[in-house]
Amino acid sequence: MAIADTSVTAQPRKAGGKNDAKRVRKTGMVPAALYGAGKDPLAVAVDPKAVSKILRSETGHNTIFDLAVNGGAEKVMIVDWQYEPLKGHLLHVDLKRIAMDKVLRVSVPVVLKGTPEGVKTEGGVLEQLIREVEIECLPADIPAAISVDVSGLTFGLNIRVSDLAHGDKLKFLTPADQMVAHITHVKEEVVATPDAVAAEAGATPAEPEVIKKGKQDAEGAEGAEAPAKPEKGEKKK
Repeated sequence: MAIADTSVTAQPRKAGGKNDAKRVRKTGMVPAALYGAGKDPLAVAVDPKAVSKILRSETGHNTIFDLAVNGGAEKVMIVDWQYEPLKGHLLHVDLKRIAMDKVLRVSVPVVLKGTPEGVKTEGGVLEQLIREVEIECLPADIPAAISVDVSGLTFGLNIRVSDLAHGDKLKFLTPADQMVAHITHVKEEVVATPDAVAAEAGATPAEPEVIKKGKQDAEGAEGAEAPAKPEKGEKKK
């Protein structure tokens, strides 16, 4: 369930440029934008610690929580956020108003459970090709993750989106034939032996064709007869 019993307080602010955003951050808050549900966008400031706690929760950015603003409360979801790359401070957040009676498109993580038979007895490696699937459902039905048991996987078998368990409340938007996980061989790195390295180093490289051609042209030029000098009285042509 992606709905959290959490409330975040937002303070209305004036929408502006970088200087306005810096002034908001100096107060210990971060600038945020609230939009959606057919209402006018609203510029607000929120507590970065409260937002970061939601992002680190089990349901992450899919968490639906209450935003207390202008004396009321609205159900919202974090749809975009920006961190400072060096120090990791939260810089900005985009919040979307959520209508609980309308379906949403969200991406949820796929979690693999168990140790595959192909890993235990066949020496293979479990490879997960996609880690999220896009689904459509009502806000109250958003799962924290979709789990799949991979213990029966062996070489030649695979798990696709169509194999993921789900009820009638969820609709997968990711193609059903998209492969999620399979067993693959261990990739061996080829290391050259000392003898092979020595043999390669001592081998005489073949002379490139362009060099041979140049050499032949030079030899031809040296072997060519010099043009005869004109006799006295004979005019040069």
